[in-house]
Amino acid sequence: MHLQRIRVPDFRVLKDVDITFEKDFVPRIFPLGSLNGGGKSTLLQLIFTLLHCSTDPEKKPFLQNLLYGFNLREDSPKRTLAIIDIWDKDKVVSIEFFVCQDSDIKSCLSLNDKPELIDNSWLKFSASEDLEDLSFKISVLEKAIDSLDNIKMTIATTFDDDLFNNKEAELIVKSKKILMDLQKLGIFPNKIVTPLLEKQKIPIEQAIRICAKRLDLYRGLIEKYKSVLPRIKEYMKQENLLFILKNKTSIKDTKSENVLLCNIKLNEFKIDDIDDKISENKTFLIHLSQKTFLAAPSTQVFLFMEQEKRSLLFKSQAIESDNYYSQIQAAKSQLMNLFTYDFLAVDILIQAFKDARDRDFREAIETGEYGNYYQRLKNELNQMLFNKKINIDKDFNGVNFTLDRNGETIKLSPEDLSHGELKRLSIYMWLKHHNIEDAIVLMDEIEIAFHPDWQYQIIQDLQEWAPNNQYILATHSYELCQALTPAHVKEIEPKLIKQAPEN
Repeated sequence: MHLQRIRVPDFRVLKDVDITFEKDFVPRIFPLGSLNGGGKSTLLQLIFTLLHCSTDPEKKPFLQNLLYGFNLREDSPKRTLAIIDIWDKDKVVSIEFFVCQDSDIKSCLSLNDKPELIDNSWLKFSASEDLEDLSFKISVLEKAIDSLDNIKMTIATTFDDDLFNNKEAELIVKSKKILMDLQKLGIFPNKIVTPLLEKQKIPIEQAIRICAKRLDLYRGLIEKYKSVLPRIKEYMKQENLLFILKNKTSIKDTKSENVLLCNIKLNEFKIDDIDDKISENKTFLIHLSQKTFLAAPSTQVFLFMEQEKRSLLFKSQAIESDNYYSQIQAAKSQLMNLFTYDFLAVDILIQAFKDARDRDFREAIETGEYGNYYQRLKNELNQMLFNKKINIDKDFNGVNFTLDRNGETIKLSPEDLSHGELKRLSIYMWLKHHNIEDAIVLMDEIEIAFHPDWQYQIIQDLQEWAPNNQYILATHSYELCQALTPAHVKEIEPKLIKQAPEN
């Protein structure tokens, strides 16, 4: 995989960005420079989130967070977010991500040959997602009605109407929870549910009627969507469009009329069968998602986190579970391709040694002789550490290091190593342990904590550690840039490398 070109017309501080990363350059390492405030981090996060999160429903909230405040212009029905060209083996794939109104598909379709579609109010790019949402809500409502029916029957056959005992109270609490859950899912607005919740003995019969009425409404809506969905899918296939998500313009926006779509073009090959083309596009995006990585300092403001979570970085937090760094850790559990330098991967180190040990053991079972994966890993790390050696605790719960100085062996803890040593070690382990190969690796401010010599050296390190990857390094370091040819260095305004004045 190789990111060949990125164009961003207007996103946050990024204006008219157009950068080409030549696929024939060796090494495939491209410093991306600018002065502070140029938007280097924003650009890397935009690329990562678009490519890594667009295909997985569980990751799409991160993309929604990134798009916070990205609205349509009054004078344009469409706003391009980014155009990304990917070189994949023998072809160029161009992907345009753009925002438009959900209902714009109405103007794209001619309904003259479809008289049964007189009511076109259900024509939306998001129709498939709305249909899935309605199906889910119907399933939830059906279960809620069954539960309320059981509670109603139990109360009617078990308890005296004149008495209100603890068991009956428990059932009332259970019925209230059912309604509250429906309220949280947006199935019922507050004005419908709140009056019922305020009563001591909730009128369950009334609650069942309300649920049944909403169930009938949703079933009717499903039929309306089903009547237009084939036409929408046909148009989306013809135009190579994939629906990504509804684009909320703010936290309070619950009924967004904007959507994020992507248009995928295979520039080198033409596929006549529309279904095959759409299937290939989706497969390509999924593969691309797995091959896109981001490494950055944890102190970075990650725009794909929720707006209120970002603000925690600039506030003192009394509750540890709510602080910004805890939120980053939580995000990393969902975004497996995100790595932060500051959390030294001691866990990664330990896990790597455990995996090597297990591979040695499996080889012993299969061949009768232990493998040398464990020793090979230890040798590689010792070679990296120059004058130090790494040791794993016997219980595999920690690591330590030794330094030989003037014939004396000094034992060191991880915190005794310099920040630069730990960072270099963690980057190496991240690449090796996750087998990151033939990937697009975006790295923000990689030079932090490195001596100028190491800033220059890191280019050779990356080339040796995982040479099949493409690296795009957002940087302020002149030393890092000087380790490559001037043509490798890409810049956005305000430029890091000042142009010589004309004579």
